[in-house]
Amino acid sequence: MADPKGFLNHGREVARTRPVGERVKDWNEVYVPGSLLPIISKQAGRCMDCGIPFCHNGCPLGNLIPEWNDYAYREDWQAASERLHATNNFPEFTGRLCPAPCESACVLGINQPAVTIKNVEVSIIDKAWDSGSVAPQIPQRLSGKTVAVIGSGPAGLAAAQQLTRAGHTVAVYERADRVGGLLRYGIPEFKMEKRHINRRIEQMRAEGTRFRTGIEIGRDLKATDLRKRYDAVVVAAGATTARDLPVPGRELNGIHQAMEYLPLSNKVQEGDYVTPPITAEGKHVVVIGGGDTGADCVGTAHRQGAASVTQLEIMPRPGEERNPGQPWPTFPMLYKVTSAHEEGGDRVYSVSTTHFEGDADGNVQWLHLSEVEFVDGRLNQKPGTERKIPAQLVTLAMGFTGTDVENGVVAQFGLELDARGNIARDADFATNVPGVYVAGDAGRGQSLIVWAIAEGRSAARGVDRYLAGASELPAPIRPTDRSLMV
Repeated sequence: MADPKGFLNHGREVARTRPVGERVKDWNEVYVPGSLLPIISKQAGRCMDCGIPFCHNGCPLGNLIPEWNDYAYREDWQAASERLHATNNFPEFTGRLCPAPCESACVLGINQPAVTIKNVEVSIIDKAWDSGSVAPQIPQRLSGKTVAVIGSGPAGLAAAQQLTRAGHTVAVYERADRVGGLLRYGIPEFKMEKRHINRRIEQMRAEGTRFRTGIEIGRDLKATDLRKRYDAVVVAAGATTARDLPVPGRELNGIHQAMEYLPLSNKVQEGDYVTPPITAEGKHVVVIGGGDTGADCVGTAHRQGAASVTQLEIMPRPGEERNPGQPWPTFPMLYKVTSAHEEGGDRVYSVSTTHFEGDADGNVQWLHLSEVEFVDGRLNQKPGTERKIPAQLVTLAMGFTGTDVENGVVAQFGLELDARGNIARDADFATNVPGVYVAGDAGRGQSLIVWAIAEGRSAARGVDRYLAGASELPAPIRPTDRSLMV
């Protein structure tokens, strides 16, 4: 145990953010650089090294949290990094982007603020990168087997790295012009600077993983031809079919899916544009959807100089404390104020969009909405609550309904889908087509980055066993595992 009295002597401290007036003028990460290191040893010392560490259960990766908390407390950064990488290929991603279900399951969280597990994690990996201790792990021998991975998001990257380290020759196919999937073009720079992806990709290249960008399987290269070239294929293409809003006026100009809007601002940071083709500058912006993607749209609109930003959510406002139906150690639905929300804008709950109104040129100008309420388990509009708000740019951030079936991958492979529109798989993450496996949101449905990495690692074991007859790779989850919820 790190500090037997740590949780008694020290309160919870988290990473400090830069002043709002400063950070909305740039696209750098919102946190004060170096602010964690002076406090992180004490924060890691708050870990109680529980006899039954429920944080393990909260984390799909099975991260060895009490162990690397102990090393961080003692400032043994090399050992902490080794423990961290034992279960997680990309802790710099999860340490910045994961909503930390491990903290919701922290035993200390029963009656005190939980250990800042996520902050400890990111401190360890940043220290490891700065010290040069994150090195390529080149396989000692090659198997002679080849694997294609479709998609370079967290699931695809995790599967590719695991299989490369097992000695297989792996090529990752990405339809975008750069590697990273939604990590690259769906996550704004202010949440995770893309240098973190770039240096991890360079590590993977040094290990032997090959990357093929600008190639969309199903369109640029038939899935059947890909299967002929490789001994196995991992489909990690994500759940990219966005949920739409079929109301009158949806066809007006200025209404976009979040994943049409967000990538353009990232492309500006990559140097592809000076000004994004879709911008919030000087406009009244409405974001439909109260989740993390919606918050990303809010923060992006602030930095582009929006005249106003309003975020709409159809569900009621969550409480600030656990409700009885979501007891510890489940992951609770709580009212969350992200860094984007700190920067301004309005959040409106229990409302539904009825229609859009445009000008003579077909550009959206107003959004009409109505308050809603649950009656006998059904969502109904409340009479007399209709109103309209200015909306010159609308982003739809209402989640995703399943994997892309229009590009031909599913049909060309002949893959079976489950009832939710995801690619069906067995206990080894294998599809109904021999040698074709699926990992991440393409098989699970829209989920968290930590689940994607866990899926990639588990699918890699299935592929390795298919190719080699046996496997020593870890498999942290089963395809049927789900978040600990009631």
